[in-house]
Amino acid sequence: MFSEQEKELLAERMVTGNLYKLKHLTESVQPEELAELINESKHIDVRKVFQVLEAEKAIKTFENLDFDIQEELLGTFSVEQLSHTLNQISPDDRTALFEKLSQETLQKYLSLLSDEERKTANQLLQYPEDSIGRLMTPDFISVKEDWTIQQVLDYIRKYGKDSETLNVIYVTDPKGFLQDDIKVRDFLLAPLDKKVGDLMTRQVVALYARDDQEKAIDIFKQTNRVALPVTDFNGLLLGIVTFDDMMDVIEEEDTEDIQKFGGTEALSEPYLKVSLREMVSKRAGWLIILFLGEMLTASAMGFFNDELNKAVVLALFVPLIISSGGNSGSQAATLIIRAMALGEITLSNWWRVMRREFLSGLLLGTLLGLIGFMRIAAWTLFTDLYGPHWLLIAFTVGFTLIGVVLWGTLSGSMLPMLLKKLGFDPAVSSAPFIATLVDVTGLIIYFSIAFLILKGTLL
Repeated sequence: MFSEQEKELLAERMVTGNLYKLKHLTESVQPEELAELINESKHIDVRKVFQVLEAEKAIKTFENLDFDIQEELLGTFSVEQLSHTLNQISPDDRTALFEKLSQETLQKYLSLLSDEERKTANQLLQYPEDSIGRLMTPDFISVKEDWTIQQVLDYIRKYGKDSETLNVIYVTDPKGFLQDDIKVRDFLLAPLDKKVGDLMTRQVVALYARDDQEKAIDIFKQTNRVALPVTDFNGLLLGIVTFDDMMDVIEEEDTEDIQKFGGTEALSEPYLKVSLREMVSKRAGWLIILFLGEMLTASAMGFFNDELNKAVVLALFVPLIISSGGNSGSQAATLIIRAMALGEITLSNWWRVMRREFLSGLLLGTLLGLIGFMRIAAWTLFTDLYGPHWLLIAFTVGFTLIGVVLWGTLSGSMLPMLLKKLGFDPAVSSAPFIATLVDVTGLIIYFSIAFLILKGTLL
């Protein structure tokens, strides 16, 4: 891997070098690294680079380019180049490209595929968006259980070059139904006259083509495999999904969740490539919703206007109260959403989570309440800001912090689980949303406690 300095230097040489120098430079760079350089630099002439690349390396590099660069590059190709490229790239990478094209362009590109590749492309595109079927490739090696190890090895030598990966070999019955998957090392270490059936355990783990991609993430984590077979619900082997494809999905899912948690819709492209119009539209919706929510805070303040007029000192602690509740809620929501994403907790654990967060919120609220109480008490030694009823004010702030932090913690932990139960993405219970919710309810808690403690004195 290149350092950032080496990348910049290499990218600069690619921009300034002639075709001969460019060919020499690209020979020392792996396709994945070359694609990364192109993706990160706006000055590299992609067409010039592809003029000097060997055919196989050009295809590998193309598969790792960002969509907008792929689309631009394809637009410069002749019909022959376009047809060759589309037929040579792997089916899963081609599907990722095709699903982002306009319908008109998609039909044009499909017409340039061979009959076999067009059939494969149409089969993969028929699966729902974000399903496992969109990720799989039909390029794999399958054998029969009555074959000898010698037959298997001969078959791998003959057809292995067309497989996406050779780490695992799949065993199917005569109709193509999955029976088992066996690591290639087991074949290499077994006697040549031994049967495939002798190596089988029949404990294969498979993905279902129409399942959501998030399910595949969980299964890959559990099995620690470089590839997993994909079947229909009857067990017919349709293709495989490799770990490198799952890494892209994991990155997309994590990015989407983080963006949602920040109070914005997920961006469709990298930050620096998304248009200003889309950037504003993705953020405006949530900002408006949160703004309307915060207006309820102003309404709550207005409802307790008489109390504020009688005891202006209460207004000094409003920012302290609502920020403590919002912070505790955001903490709890972050922990719960991440734990749900990692599979550490499920909806069935809601009562255990609620008990833990109730105790956590109570202890954290008590801690902050004591600090708030002592702060008022300490200030009274040096100033008369809080007047003769400072002790009652200190108790009001202390008990309010306990209630607000407890409420914020419970809200932040339970809301993501409720959204999951209703079929929504837990990430939409973002930190700003939790904070807005707790702001409004926190004020109600604050002034209700103040009314009870200060009634007959300041109120």
